[in-house]
Amino acid sequence: MNQIIQGDCLEVMKTLKPNSIDMVITSPPYDNLRDYEGYSFDFKAVAKEIYRVIKQGGVVVWVVGDATIKGSETGTSFKQALYFKKVGFNLHDTMIWRKQTFTDTGSLRIRYGGVFEYMFILSKGTIKTFNPIKDRKNKLPNARKHGTIRQKDGNTIKQSSIGKKANIYGQRFNVWDINTEVSNLKRKHPAQFPERLVNDHILSWSNKGDLVLDPMNGSGTTTKMAKLLGRNYIGIDISEGYCKIAEKRLAQEVLL
Repeated sequence: MNQIIQGDCLEVMKTLKPNSIDMVITSPPYDNLRDYEGYSFDFKAVAKEIYRVIKQGGVVVWVVGDATIKGSETGTSFKQALYFKKVGFNLHDTMIWRKQTFTDTGSLRIRYGGVFEYMFILSKGTIKTFNPIKDRKNKLPNARKHGTIRQKDGNTIKQSSIGKKANIYGQRFNVWDINTEVSNLKRKHPAQFPERLVNDHILSWSNKGDLVLDPMNGSGTTTKMAKLLGRNYIGIDISEGYCKIAEKRLAQEVLL
């Protein structure tokens, strides 16, 4: 607990006790879109091991996208999500990370530029923790609520909150607009997690004192944010260089 472990994530996870992890958040290598010092991983074996170590009610945040090869998207993201279901996870939500900076300029002559990745929220049984972030500014704060909900038969009924005043801020939706991490030279990693993205997921799906695991920890954004938020953490990465970067970030008095 509360350490960075250098090694193959599959082998290291095998040393962890069953049902010992409250939350997993990671972004694995996918479709060879980035060079992770030549490392790859056995997705199916990793998925099964994550299911074994996570607690009942625990959450996995799996951030992934797809490459386009010869005019066709690979569908890797959906294949992985469906395999997680096969292993035993619930697909609790399919969230979208919409990047504020334009990222895909390679195929604009034949399609629209890609500016998002999937954030699959997976749960082992019924989720035990959800701390919704309420920072979505309402267009008409203090206005009286109105509206209807359509039923399966097509008829509508009034919402239960009719007549109540709207708050200034409402609960966030499942599409998150967050800038990509741009400090590659500083972190020395090809696909760094934005700190805000990790921060907001840890806040949403865990509580202080919970144990957060990143089995592909890279330069250590997950472990850093877990420490800042009062969670326990385990970070695993096969690269000795990335582990040293992550340890250095954790050792700083002011975590940078």
